[in-house]
Amino acid sequence: MNQSMALIGECMIELHGRPESELKQGFAGDTFNTAVYFARLTRERAWQVEYVSAVGSDAFSEAMLARWTREGVGHALTARLANRLPGLYVIETDDEGERHFHYWRSEAAARHMFDDEAEGERRLEQLAGFDTLYLSGITLAILTASGRERLLEALARARLHGTRVVFDNNYRPQLWGDPATARQHYRALLEHVDLALVTFEDDRALYGFDSVDALLAHYAEIGIEEVVIKRGAQSCIVMTAQGREEIAGETVEQVVDTTAAGDAFSAGYLACRLQGGSSTEAARQGHRLAATVIRHRGAIIDAGEMPVMT
Repeated sequence: MNQSMALIGECMIELHGRPESELKQGFAGDTFNTAVYFARLTRERAWQVEYVSAVGSDAFSEAMLARWTREGVGHALTARLANRLPGLYVIETDDEGERHFHYWRSEAAARHMFDDEAEGERRLEQLAGFDTLYLSGITLAILTASGRERLLEALARARLHGTRVVFDNNYRPQLWGDPATARQHYRALLEHVDLALVTFEDDRALYGFDSVDALLAHYAEIGIEEVVIKRGAQSCIVMTAQGREEIAGETVEQVVDTTAAGDAFSAGYLACRLQGGSSTEAARQGHRLAATVIRHRGAIIDAGEMPVMT
């Protein structure tokens, strides 16, 4: 039986390059990056991959949806909002490949994806029909208060139907009024999460954790079954019911652009894990894809550059 995953979030217009040079345009966003890589990795297994968001009715939105279709990512649950536009961001990278972002997204369509009570609820009700749902801390941050509340209610309903919920912490301080507010909303969401993909630096910034042990204790107290701690170039740490393990990453001699490294890791991990692979195998797949992505500019590499995943 074919499996399905819906990923919830914001796809933006991406520009990348140096300020004094010609910028290259694409489409990207944390959960969308994961959607694309996951769709590529599971295409032979005919997974249904759906992206849940909102776009405008402009030419950029049309081109964006066309790109999703080419990548095998559906948009049946994405709202079309008149008089709204997609968000935009620019990636500026330094000589070591470390990136700096500049955003124009305050009025982006995706912020209002669930605001229409009737239409938003209709789309949210369909989430319970998916095997897996995926969202991030950025998803949570960009929504209006009413949209966020409706989403949490929908996640609770979906889990009653056996849907698995996966959360990537992706904490961005500039999207929240203050850390206390973010912690409050994260805690409310984490009550509905089965698998957490956690960037250690983000959780340290949000909670003040000074060690992996403190972080794992936090998620254990909430009752999350599986936690994966991403630590950049270092090994990742996975905690499951079978215990704790540490899986080394892959060495990359020349880092070009670290954009979407964590998103790619998540896609590689889930593509393996959700198809029956062990957490060790899944982490290795995540590391392999992330190591490939950071050798290229932009969030989404050409399909022909995808690594062979064993």
